[in-house]
Amino acid sequence: MSRPPSNNLRTKELQKFFQTTERMPSYSEIAGFCKFKSKYAALRLVQKWLNFEWVKKDEQGRLLPGKKLMPVKVLGTVQAGWPSPAEEEMVDTLSLDDWLIRNREASFMLKVTGDSMIDAGIQPGDMVILERGREPKHGDVVVAEVDREWTIKYFEKRGGQVVLVPANKRFHIVTAKEELKIAGVVTAVIRKYK
Repeated sequence: MSRPPSNNLRTKELQKFFQTTERMPSYSEIAGFCKFKSKYAALRLVQKWLNFEWVKKDEQGRLLPGKKLMPVKVLGTVQAGWPSPAEEEMVDTLSLDDWLIRNREASFMLKVTGDSMIDAGIQPGDMVILERGREPKHGDVVVAEVDREWTIKYFEKRGGQVVLVPANKRFHIVTAKEELKIAGVVTAVIRKYK
């Protein structure tokens, strides 16, 4: 399905509303900013947005941002070694949700506190995306409940026993005295600089 020109579907107004309010509009608000005389016209427009993935709906029918609402431009690559000449060229657009989340229904985010994983590049204030129900493998970063306390650590099996290993020498390896539950495997780390 090809993507229609955004001005035909009034998506600029939708994007502006979403950026300003950080929420999706009601049907009345859509009718207002599109200067429609009826909510029915807004309903028809929303159906088009749904078809082209500008919006989606939750179980209660409320509008949510779709993956094409705020895609990020991909302008190419950057050299992390020696500097090299580069030209800015629009390569594609990318939805961060699509890139970061493989299983949307099983994924959730948590904010990191503490510094036990700093040598793994996970800093206090970072957001981590976890996938529930994924079988952890040796070396995966997991969020786990250990004896009724929560932590984020490397998952390792040593001599048939599961241990949780920090990525900071100031912290000790964690083993469960009573109970260990893996809440999810970390699949992405997000850091906002400014």
